[in-house]
Amino acid sequence: MARKFFVGGNFKANGSISSIKAIIENLNKATLNPNVEVVISPPALYLLLASEISRKDVAVAAQNVYDKGNGAYTGEISAEQLKDAGVNWALIGHSERRALMGESDEFVASKTKAALAQGLSVILCIGESLEQREAGITIDVVTTQLNAVAKHIQDWSKIVIAYEPVWAIGTGKVATTAQAQEVHAAIRAWLKQKVSAKAAEDTRILYGGSVTDKNSKDLAQQPDVDGFLVGGASLKPAFVDIINSV
Repeated sequence: MARKFFVGGNFKANGSISSIKAIIENLNKATLNPNVEVVISPPALYLLLASEISRKDVAVAAQNVYDKGNGAYTGEISAEQLKDAGVNWALIGHSERRALMGESDEFVASKTKAALAQGLSVILCIGESLEQREAGITIDVVTTQLNAVAKHIQDWSKIVIAYEPVWAIGTGKVATTAQAQEVHAAIRAWLKQKVSAKAAEDTRILYGGSVTDKNSKDLAQQPDVDGFLVGGASLKPAFVDIINSV
């Protein structure tokens, strides 16, 4: 069975009640390719609003989740709370949290385990820095990040992997189609070796990093690119064009 194309929109720390409503209203009235799974990820403050007003075929994801349950963890959101609120997706391991919050591979793996245990689906973010890319260790970096998760997870059916080269996020620089395909193919090979042939065949691998409506069509044609995790462009009307680029 062919992997269903997937487009996620990470709003990051952007938006207001009025702007989130406008973005979602634009999606609600748009003609979206029914063969594309769409998930949007607004700031935590607007998760319930987004859930309430989004069309049924657009899901909502939290941008973060804690690896512990409910308790004395000020400022955190548990997987149980997300599930209770009807938010069934979580974005985990984004490079901005790895860098700004010091999230280690092990912490990302622990959060992924906690989210899956509560029945959430996970967009698992991985990627290398510019220095690592220039040193020629991109594949080593992303497989190390994946190995940390594989120590705790056997069932990958609720995980979507998002490969985001850190040097391309918000910079306007984009990995070439060949660069993206090379890393995606290596990730799929890792899945086959470390998890299973079925996981390699079924797991969707997204590309993220300055994706726009101008480059999405070419990227979508690569055999191992199963969709996109979109940042700034998800705040704009052109997000619809990216969804429909396949």
